[in-house]
Amino acid sequence: MSKKNNKGGSLGDALRSTFTLIAIVVAFIAGFVVFKLIMGNPINFEGNNPAGSPLPGNYLGIIYKGGMIVPFLIGLNLLVIIFSIERAISITRAKGKGRINVFVKGLQDFLNEDKIENAVASCDKQRGSLANVMKAGLLRYRTLQKDTTLEKDQKILALQKEFEEATALELPMLSRNLVILSTIASISVLTGLMGTVLGMIKAFGALATAGAPDALALATGISEALINTAFGIFGSLLAIVMYNFFSTQIDSFTYKIDEAGFSLVQSFAAATK
Repeated sequence: MSKKNNKGGSLGDALRSTFTLIAIVVAFIAGFVVFKLIMGNPINFEGNNPAGSPLPGNYLGIIYKGGMIVPFLIGLNLLVIIFSIERAISITRAKGKGRINVFVKGLQDFLNEDKIENAVASCDKQRGSLANVMKAGLLRYRTLQKDTTLEKDQKILALQKEFEEATALELPMLSRNLVILSTIASISVLTGLMGTVLGMIKAFGALATAGAPDALALATGISEALINTAFGIFGSLLAIVMYNFFSTQIDSFTYKIDEAGFSLVQSFAAATK
């Protein structure tokens, strides 16, 4: 790989890392803003007092009473949405233009006619991860065709190695940021449970201070505490669904890359004496 490609890859990685960091910061800031300015708006509470009880049926006020863990949970849910959109866009771009099956069949037709240059031009038009891998293989294919110093088995191994290296460069782009979704799937519920436990401690502490049992106050405190659990479960459920969805798409796409590479190697082996 050339120094120019290395610099381009390093710049791209830096930009993607910056985007990830900015997205995380913005999501948590947005969660805090929504919590304080929208959910904590005085119009959601009796007597326009956020420290008091929420208006009957006002869910924004009810959620606000869940405590300071709520903005963190909102931030986690926003992160799931942000990175789900980001992954959807990235995977769509990785698939390139047109139907993959049609593209692969077109390449196979060009190979059967030994029109390598036409196949490379088709890859340039498709502009997907599969096209990038196939282009690298096709260029190596043509070079090996002209090489008279290597045996047939050595040429086949060299072509396979070229595919493996090209695939190794493309696959990390497909699975990037999926680890964030899997992490949120794990910590969202735990964060919600932590908020619930803190709310329960607060509710029972207030009840103990009051001296006399107050079933209504206890029920209200428990209800407010459970808001955190509900938010945590929702975020975890959404993250798990999106993670599995994108993982399935990536596995399917990876299989198509491997299948196309194997087909090209077989064609080369059949055409090489």
